[in-house]
Amino acid sequence: MGVKSLLFLSCCSLLLLARSSNAAVSHDSPGLPMVINTWGGPFTAATSAAFLTLQQRGGVNGVASGANASAVDAVEVGCATCERNQCDGTVGYGGSPDEACETTLDALIMDGTTFAVGAVAALRRVRHAIAVARMVMEHTRHTFLVGDQATAFAVQNGFAEGPLSTPESEEACRKWREGKCQPNYRVKVRPDPSSSCGPYAPLLSSQHLLESRAADGDETPSSPSPSWRSHDTLSLIALHPSGQLAAGTTTNGAAHKVPGRVGDGPIPGSGSYADSEVGGCGATGDGDVMMRFLPCYQAVESMRRGMAPGDAAEDAVRRMLRRFPRVRAGIVVVDRHGRHAGAAAGWTFTYAYRGGEMPEVKVVTVEPLNDDLAEL
Repeated sequence: MGVKSLLFLSCCSLLLLARSSNAAVSHDSPGLPMVINTWGGPFTAATSAAFLTLQQRGGVNGVASGANASAVDAVEVGCATCERNQCDGTVGYGGSPDEACETTLDALIMDGTTFAVGAVAALRRVRHAIAVARMVMEHTRHTFLVGDQATAFAVQNGFAEGPLSTPESEEACRKWREGKCQPNYRVKVRPDPSSSCGPYAPLLSSQHLLESRAADGDETPSSPSPSWRSHDTLSLIALHPSGQLAAGTTTNGAAHKVPGRVGDGPIPGSGSYADSEVGGCGATGDGDVMMRFLPCYQAVESMRRGMAPGDAAEDAVRRMLRRFPRVRAGIVVVDRHGRHAGAAAGWTFTYAYRGGEMPEVKVVTVEPLNDDLAEL
């Protein structure tokens, strides 16, 4: 073998070693029932609430009655726990105000056995987003309701209507405006969104040609700024001992978003996904980018084709990294037996799980993948 061939093989070996040291690792199942979700810290309250729901018989917070709670019940209870606790100020009422200082909510719930899905987005003035999403799933032939019409549906079905803002969220919005509305999601508008508040108007076509490069720069678009506080969506998957899987997502979205914006959280296959024959997935991160890739659907389908959870998670994240090197993303993947893994880009991600006879929740830290390996 020639010197050039040896050098080539050595370089390949180093690249593979670098990738393996940064690769997502599959972890053994703790046993069923099992609950797994994005993020640790305050989000572990949702993990335990959902897990204990699967262990109890009869009514659980008014959700299940007369029989063992289902995986769908567990997802609703877990997500509702974070909505009630305002986990990290980014789930439920009182967090992530939009440009108009209003908090709106997005939620999704999916039964991995029947493939029934219910979702709401830009939900206004109703706190219980995951419960409204389940109402859509079980009492309509639709999948997705949005905005004021979703609120009207919720009120018609007995949910209370009231403000989602709190003194804390109003103060956050006031400070944002005092800081000249920075950070900001607007682009290619006047006045300059990097230094001023609106009202905004789109640039004319000639202005667009002259100023679009200045507005976007030369970098591949991704999140507005890596220094922004993350909008830490809760996405949760529940595995019932019977084999039923369910998944759900609840979030109040990105802070200072343009009113009416919907991220990836309530999009089936993006924020979360479940297939009882294969497994489930939950995601969080730059929703405007992530929804273009449906990373949870991708990861579950990769497992269907034989990939381990770690490989499936890494593959889904690398697909985004290849096109958007600055993307922030975190996904957690679990197969139908409870083997699990996570993968991340742009930030250090954590996920939490509890299963089998575990007395408490365990949190796994996932370091970001190297973007220079995205094309391998």
